Amino acid sequence: MSIAEIAFLGSLMKAEYLLKDTVIQPDQLESTSHKELMRRMVEFNRVGKNVDLITLTTLADLKLFGGMSYLSELLSYADVEKFDPMEKLIVDSWKEREKRNILTVAALNDWEIAKVIAELDKINQVKMDDHTSLQNALADIYEAPWEDQKLSEFATTGIKKLDKVTGGFRNGEVTILAARPSMGKTDVMLHFAKMSGWAGFLPLVFSLEMREKLITSRLMASTGGFNRAKMRDPKRMLNPNQKNRWSDVIGDLSETYMQIFDGAGQTIAEMRAKTRKLMNQYPHKKPILFNHLLEEKKISLDDNMSKNDLDKADHQKVKLMIQNNVLGFHKVGIYS
Repeated sequence: MSIAEIAFLGSLMKAEYLLKDTVIQPDQLESTSHKELMRRMVEFNRVGKNVDLITLTTLADLKLFGGMSYLSELLSYADVEKFDPMEKLIVDSWKEREKRNILTVAALNDWEIAKVIAELDKINQVKMDDHTSLQNALADIYEAPWEDQKLSEFATTGIKKLDKVTGGFRNGEVTILAARPSMGKTDVMLHFAKMSGWAGFLPLVFSLEMREKLITSRLMASTGGFNRAKMRDPKRMLNPNQKNRWSDVIGDLSETYMQIFDGAGQTIAEMRAKTRKLMNQYPHKKPILFNHLLEEKKISLDDNMSKNDLDKADHQKVKLMIQNNVLGFHKVGIYS
């Protein structure tokens, strides 16, 4: 019995919103009972029923799935934060089974090499919902010059001139804020996060360096207009007027709904899991922003960030990479 499948199904029971996000199809599971159980989960979700332990125990054929004790066991293996690695294990296992089946059938029927390759290629074409032909894309915009266009939603940067240049933060775009050390990158990023929160978005701050307490202190100082040095001892250093405004500043910041994750060892998979959970928690707010650092050819997206030595980065190469836009990002010019 695949532990990955058990943990996968348990995670679906624990966080049913994952059913709408997963790339796994029931037929990709190895166990027949697991396939059927996932089909029932998908059907329950489709008609608006909960997919939890209590609801699943109402199944008329519950014994076919091992009874309530087995469902409880599935739930005990749930690990929402490791959901992405589970999916990868299941997909890889399914591909391996499919490959063996294809090669077995090919050997029995003496297939030509071209046919074998074509069938093997189909295994990697599981996800096709990200495909659009250029003809269809062009057809969608054919009447654009004569139609009123729906203005796309964007998050303001809080700086009017910058919004005019960049159009604000828009869905699907990546904006890089780069500068030399101690130039105020963190403060600018926190300003963007505050403004997007007040505009109705959900700012998620993933800090791989600065702890939450320091981030909160900076937010209080910038929002309240307090000298940052005075934040070390507010009781002694703030004047009566500033103390009177303290609760108002806290109230203003709380309205941003900003979420801060300051774990140094966060991986991309963990960030995705946390983001997905918050999207379910705040379904009417669109998430925006997270802070992430990468070294050229030193780390990958699945690495533990706490083990990376950023001092090894070649800053001259980083400068050239940004100038040459080797990552193909949308460039933003900031002038002051």
